[in-house]
Amino acid sequence: MTSRERLLATIRRETPDHTPLYSWVFGFEPAPCWQWQESGKPVAHWYSGRLEHLHALPQAWDVAQDFKRVDAWLALGVDDVLDVSIPWSQAPEVTWKDSESPVGKEDPQYPVMTREYQTPAGALRHSVRRTGEDPGAGWVDQPRHVPLIEDFNIPRAVHHLVAAPEDVEKIQWVYRPPNAEQCVRVQQRIAEVKAFADKRGVMVQAWGAFGMDAAVWFAGAEGAVMLCMDHPGAFHALLRTIHETDKARTALALDAGVDMVCQRGWYSSTDFWSPAIFRQYLKPHIAELAAMAHARGKLFAYVMTTGVMTLGKDLMEAGVDLLYYADPIQDHVNLVEANCQFGGRMAVAGGINSSITLSKGSPQEISAAVRAALSVYGRAGGFILSPVDALFLDTPWQNVQTMIEAWKQASAGI
Repeated sequence: MTSRERLLATIRRETPDHTPLYSWVFGFEPAPCWQWQESGKPVAHWYSGRLEHLHALPQAWDVAQDFKRVDAWLALGVDDVLDVSIPWSQAPEVTWKDSESPVGKEDPQYPVMTREYQTPAGALRHSVRRTGEDPGAGWVDQPRHVPLIEDFNIPRAVHHLVAAPEDVEKIQWVYRPPNAEQCVRVQQRIAEVKAFADKRGVMVQAWGAFGMDAAVWFAGAEGAVMLCMDHPGAFHALLRTIHETDKARTALALDAGVDMVCQRGWYSSTDFWSPAIFRQYLKPHIAELAAMAHARGKLFAYVMTTGVMTLGKDLMEAGVDLLYYADPIQDHVNLVEANCQFGGRMAVAGGINSSITLSKGSPQEISAAVRAALSVYGRAGGFILSPVDALFLDTPWQNVQTMIEAWKQASAGI
């Protein structure tokens, strides 16, 4: 089987030739022998197309780099996937202006960056502290302006984009479906990625839906919760606006012929929302996007790293084909129970924690975690061994080697 055939069979809960091992990368530093040169300098850290439009990376990363990463992983004998991030647009009528206030004016410790939008429905202001810390080599940097969407904004905000119910109607002007020019670029990008993917036999997945993550980016974690509690009508309108753009982004990816579309759900779990709220506001939207994928013969994945045993049944009922992630450490998922609950109905990726087990564990602990996961799932399909939720800049290369060798040995013994 090619990597693509193996992953597709696994997600469809068919029997692959062996259980896949697939790792997202977010600043991961491979051994020097797996690095390549760009402009005379080594490319020290690996990323993926999933991060495009979302973060300011500390080094250049484009499709050509994605292709080299895929070749490296395949040479190591493991699986990889090519990611495409689908953009969004703003209405042409919208204008914006950036400014920065000095320390002491809006915050006693940090300067505050502001981006103020003028929309046909009124002004929107987004103000964020510029904290300026050095996160370390390979980690993403805080931008020197305030992007519409950026994880840095949430904890550093002085004034969230959606600070009051009356701001909700303005979001439709700044988070809109891709415009005509963007649609052409996406189609060209996916055609380029698919051409390479077909030669190498790897999957292509697109990231085209934000769901609740966008609500938290716009209103902040506490602000989104309070909007839901105090102004449910406005909260429902916000999610509906987000969903309309998510649908357009997802449709664009599906029309271009990707294998699977993915929706982010890092901020949709029980860490933030009750099961009742998830079922009322999110589940119908997830089900509609999954149905769009299935109507075109494609797969649909959802990302949720905590609360999966509580909300997994709802994801299955919504039509999710693959759940990223089942984590035995941070989410305390019992893999036997997860297999009983999801097996045969929804594939899962996970089984080994990255931040603790892979970053800090001994070779014996890493090997034991790999064997434990594979002993539960075997090779019957429906399970992808995958570090939760990525290989980061602090994941030691030797520990990844240990994981790969343990996976190979355990797979051979199944």
